Amino acid sequence: MTKKKTPSLGIALIPILAMIGFLFTGIFMYEADPHIPLLLSATVASLVSIYLGYTWRDLESGIINAVSLAMQALLILMVIGTIIGTWLAAGIVPTMIYYGLDILSPAYFLPAAAIICSIVAIASGNAWTAAGTIGIAIMGIGAGLGVNTAMVAGAVISGCYFGDKISPLSETTNMAPGITGVDLFDHIRHMLYTTIPALFISVVIYYFIGLSFKEQAAGIQEVQALQQSLSDIFIISPWLLLVPVVVLSLIAMKTPALPGLVIGSILGAIVAVLVQGVAVSDILGIMVYGFEKETSSEVLNNLLNNGGTEAMMYTVSLVMIAMSFGGILETSGILETLVNSLLKLAKSTGSLIATTVVTCMTANVVACDQYLSILLPGRMYVKAYRKKRLHPKNLSRTLEDAGTMTSPLVPWNTCGAFMTATLGVSTFQYAPYALLCFISPVIAIIYGFTGFKIEKLTQEEIDRLDAEEQAMNETEEENQGRISQAY
Repeated sequence: MTKKKTPSLGIALIPILAMIGFLFTGIFMYEADPHIPLLLSATVASLVSIYLGYTWRDLESGIINAVSLAMQALLILMVIGTIIGTWLAAGIVPTMIYYGLDILSPAYFLPAAAIICSIVAIASGNAWTAAGTIGIAIMGIGAGLGVNTAMVAGAVISGCYFGDKISPLSETTNMAPGITGVDLFDHIRHMLYTTIPALFISVVIYYFIGLSFKEQAAGIQEVQALQQSLSDIFIISPWLLLVPVVVLSLIAMKTPALPGLVIGSILGAIVAVLVQGVAVSDILGIMVYGFEKETSSEVLNNLLNNGGTEAMMYTVSLVMIAMSFGGILETSGILETLVNSLLKLAKSTGSLIATTVVTCMTANVVACDQYLSILLPGRMYVKAYRKKRLHPKNLSRTLEDAGTMTSPLVPWNTCGAFMTATLGVSTFQYAPYALLCFISPVIAIIYGFTGFKIEKLTQEEIDRLDAEEQAMNETEEENQGRISQAY
């Protein structure tokens, strides 16, 4: 059996540099999709791993484990595709757009979009659910008002990830304190110190962007013409809004996201057949290939021709390739080497938090998954925070400030790929306007260096943690002893 080597920093950087080179060449020089550059990066990572003594079976197992982590996300993505198609066919999204055009104006549209999405995301506990429901409608309203779609997508994502971050129903909000041993609500309260200022700053900036953009926005006549076109094509009624209300209520009542969204898709299909008169055979096709309706309005065509599981397959394949690359890096110990190298830079509280931020962002780029960007630094930095007498909730907060928040900024990350597929705007286009995603990690670093709202461990807490660690070590030694006796 070949002995496995621990990768040095130089060896660990080879697949990372290869990825940067392949992606830059493919995307910026040849305007290619990121799929093949990432596949080539995974090939280089495999060769490096084999050199380190890992077999293909080891790597294949790591790939399968990594892809399995994203499986729920991929299933949700495909269901969101059916929701978009059925809710368009049912007139639900057109109804949201119709009434939204009445109550929202370009001057305050962007801040309103962020706030509305944050409320829905808090209730649902999921940024993807919020983006796939109210986010789609807001994109349509923004297009109707003539607001830049990249700006709208940025505001939607900021609101969705604010709500996802502080909702007790969110998976990442439960994962971060779970890894670090922090009470869930202590974690949420500690996050408010960074997240509320980040949202406030974002909303203020969105307001001033909206004022400067107002002159380019659509006029009243254009808006009325769009509403008239929608009412000519669909039966518009506030009763149709009961479907998204039911879906959000189910998820708020802790119904798992996947069955809740499936119910939403089925309700949309039923409404499309009973209210809009769509044939059952057509609605089945819409769920696969999306809703299609050609009109004389280019704006309306862009709004209505969307959805279906087929439209999500581009993103599904991208996520699977990206997760394969991340799985190889984790299996071969390359990610651990990179994280440990970064940890050596942490000398003070400020530098430790800054290092945590950089590690989370790096994991989002390299491991290609939001969960791994929380899981890896969370596991590896707990002891470093303990040594500096920092309460673990500082770590759990920073994991979300950087890991959760920067995930939609990476095109091949599961979150970035999902938002691009759902909102119809590329990551590179919306990223400059996803203000909350940039501001949160910056505030976290500022707090780290200034010491503001950085909580220290008391001696009593240190003694308790030491006792818990000793008990765990003793249990592990006992288990190992039993295993040795058995053999």
